[in-house]
Amino acid sequence: MLSFDTLKDQVADGTVDTVLVCLVDMQGRLMGKRFHAKHFVNGAWEETHCCNYLLATDLEMATPDGYASTSWENGYGDYVMKPDLETLRPVPWLEGTVMVLCDVLDHNTHKEVPHSPRSILKRQIARLTEMGFDAMMATELEFFLFEKSFDEVRKSGFRDLAPISGYNEDYNIMQTTREEHVMRPIRNHLYDAGLPIENSKGEAETGQEELNIKYAPALDTADYHTIAKHAIKEIAHQKGHAATFLPKWHRDKVGSSSHVHQSLWKDGKPAFYDETDELGMSELMRHYMAGMLKYAPDYTYFLAPYINSYKRFMKGSFAPTRIIWSVDNRTAGFRLCGVGSKAIRVECRVGGSDLNPYLAMAAQLAAGIAGIEEKLELAPPTIGDAYKGDTGMIPATLRESRDALHQSKLLRNAFGDAVVDHYARAAEVEIEDFERAVTDYEIARGFERA
Repeated sequence: MLSFDTLKDQVADGTVDTVLVCLVDMQGRLMGKRFHAKHFVNGAWEETHCCNYLLATDLEMATPDGYASTSWENGYGDYVMKPDLETLRPVPWLEGTVMVLCDVLDHNTHKEVPHSPRSILKRQIARLTEMGFDAMMATELEFFLFEKSFDEVRKSGFRDLAPISGYNEDYNIMQTTREEHVMRPIRNHLYDAGLPIENSKGEAETGQEELNIKYAPALDTADYHTIAKHAIKEIAHQKGHAATFLPKWHRDKVGSSSHVHQSLWKDGKPAFYDETDELGMSELMRHYMAGMLKYAPDYTYFLAPYINSYKRFMKGSFAPTRIIWSVDNRTAGFRLCGVGSKAIRVECRVGGSDLNPYLAMAAQLAAGIAGIEEKLELAPPTIGDAYKGDTGMIPATLRESRDALHQSKLLRNAFGDAVVDHYARAAEVEIEDFERAVTDYEIARGFERA
């Protein structure tokens, strides 16, 4: 990390000339401006401004209607981007550059915008703080690397995509050696940017990678995830390759997930651990996990926010299909890890690689808090193949998830009606856009025979 005083020294001696001032948008991307470093340290560090459509848009940066927060009728005004100087860090893969993340404030009231992803997570962390707990979390980033660059892939119409490797490279040292020209700078640059990188590995498909980052306080974890995802794309681009976090890029290929590990701590000790319990689970942990399971349909949208997200939920793919928990079982949606030790935690395996970590983590915390407050009882763990279970299914489509979100009393209480309505509209935008599309599948299947 980087102190503001150190930054001023680096700007003065010419080491740094550019500051990336970034907010996190609804899709979990970094948006913002590149400041001349001298202007930033002379005053722009206090605040800058952006159009408020940045938190009411889609992946294409369109301006869909139906949002209460902003519209053509309201003129698309400004938000304030308030740099959080505690997030100031070097960007080693870009010359002379540092980065800072911003909180997004209302231009008139200077209060945090309620539907800003970072703000949503901060509010759930504050709820836990009032209860005397700290949330420790970690995310896993899975993605695919391709032979060609982003520009080459786009100009080809996203056809004939060739992964960087030709066979399943799960844990394969030989194959991942061939990819070290991309993965080594990813690990090292991110570590030098202040992210506690643990390792990378080949995942269970051709060209599929996984990056693991050490657990940290919840807000730090979301920041790490977002910066790492951004860096992976930029570094892959620098090396002439494309990297995708699309959960299911090919019907015959395994999808990419983003598993979320979580536990609560109190006074510096793991509150999920009870050495007298057979599995090491405290009563608090059982309530928390029961909340996660009960309310899983309510928050699935925040784990799977696009049409494509639901293509990875397939039997036998290591992506879950049922709302089930089990002990160290990768077929379950919720996996108990670290059994019998102080490292005991729950791993949510539902989320895809396209999730926004702030929203996904906030929603899971809200469900866990509800489980504690309601003192929910946790059902016994599932044993064996969880795909064969008889419990409720994870919502199978974006429309199902949108409806569950819109009707969720839990999330309306935790996030507020305006926030839930905002993201329910975001889901509708994705559905409406896809319904206008005519796919290659439809043409090939019905052009002659329909």
